Amino acid sequence: MQEITITSTLKEQLLHHPLYEMMQSKEDIHTFMESHIFAVWDFMSLLKSLQSDLTCTTTPWVPKSNPTTRFFINEIVLGEESDVDPEGGYISHFELYLKAMKESGANTQAMDNFMDSLLAGKTVAESLDLAHAPQEAKDFVLSTFDKIDHKSLHERAALFTYGREDLIPGMFITLVESLRNDGVQLDTFIYYLKRHIELDGDHHGALASQMTSALVNGNVQKQLEVDNIIEWGYQQRIELWNGIAKRIQQKRTELN
Repeated sequence: MQEITITSTLKEQLLHHPLYEMMQSKEDIHTFMESHIFAVWDFMSLLKSLQSDLTCTTTPWVPKSNPTTRFFINEIVLGEESDVDPEGGYISHFELYLKAMKESGANTQAMDNFMDSLLAGKTVAESLDLAHAPQEAKDFVLSTFDKIDHKSLHERAALFTYGREDLIPGMFITLVESLRNDGVQLDTFIYYLKRHIELDGDHHGALASQMTSALVNGNVQKQLEVDNIIEWGYQQRIELWNGIAKRIQQKRTELN
């Protein structure tokens, strides 16, 4: 099974984005978290769309896809949905992020309202509007869901692998190095970031890459589609980071 190798100037832009160096105050960190939490939720939705297609999640159960890709996706889901928390219990990375937000004093109201709307049966788009989600977060989530709804399995796998898993260690290493405490409690947030660096860099990234390679399986047309959606995924993340950086700068101006 041939590994897919991706090089891109957009990826380099992401790994060296000025946003990371902007994490200088409590307000900066809170602004980042209050928008980024929607990308954390979005990550789980993309992951679950893959699990739904690669495994049987309904009853009666029947074998679906092939055992190798089932293993890859189920192993990733286990780590993302039921990871070890700082106290030795179990928690999803989304719930861990919310815990980190509350510990740091960030406002979780938009995400809480978003969850409530989803549980009440509203669509993702309706829930984002009702929650008054930050515009850059809303745009990011809606664009991901457009791909979840309309793209093939190998394209979604590539978006998850290279637009999420492969990027996260490099981005989060820089973010951890750039964070300034400024009197805010960041223990859980730093644990979250380091946990992703560890899991995605050492384990999940490799599993996701093998999964995508297996789905492409040397098909030239599929490889072209994969290349296109990876570039799109990088641009999507750049736009999210640009939006958060702009929001941070606006809040700094207001405070001054």
